Amino acid sequence: MAQRFPKLAAEEMSAAQREVAAEITAGPRGEVRGPFIAWIHHPELARRLQALGEQLRWKSTLPPQLIELAVLICARRWSCQHEWLMHEKLAREAKLDPRIINSISGNQRPGNLSPEQAAVYDFCKDLHATGRAGDATFEAARNHFGLEGALELIALSGYYSLMAMVLNTAGLPLPGGAQPPLK
Repeated sequence: MAQRFPKLAAEEMSAAQREVAAEITAGPRGEVRGPFIAWIHHPELARRLQALGEQLRWKSTLPPQLIELAVLICARRWSCQHEWLMHEKLAREAKLDPRIINSISGNQRPGNLSPEQAAVYDFCKDLHATGRAGDATFEAARNHFGLEGALELIALSGYYSLMAMVLNTAGLPLPGGAQPPLK
């Protein structure tokens, strides 16, 4: 697939695009990359989505390992090669068991989940399968993470679904010429 949203050089950007690019670069991402290469073509959406993503990734009440578990479930659901490539690395850095990562990659339920990981896995799988969490999975998530944590899991699932759709549509090459990690 051809790249549908070209990466813009600073001199090709409008004033609004340069402003948003500077905001993104100054934040924890450090550069305009991944889905923001596409999003920068709509600077106001890029600004708002960047802020939401920053909240979900770096200011969450959930620990990084559980955030990355939720993102990998989403990346696998949408077969998003970009999302998987980036977040598999982050999941490993967050010390998510490689057997869990491999099971999710193969579309299988991991057999070695902690109770907290099982709550995230079941909750997110429900969301992606039906658009809502069932009563039992909601209660498990609420019991482990409170209502705030349950809402964060919903927001993570929605945000990374949106990002997966952008990445899957944008036609961006994988960084560093990487091969698609998902089969």
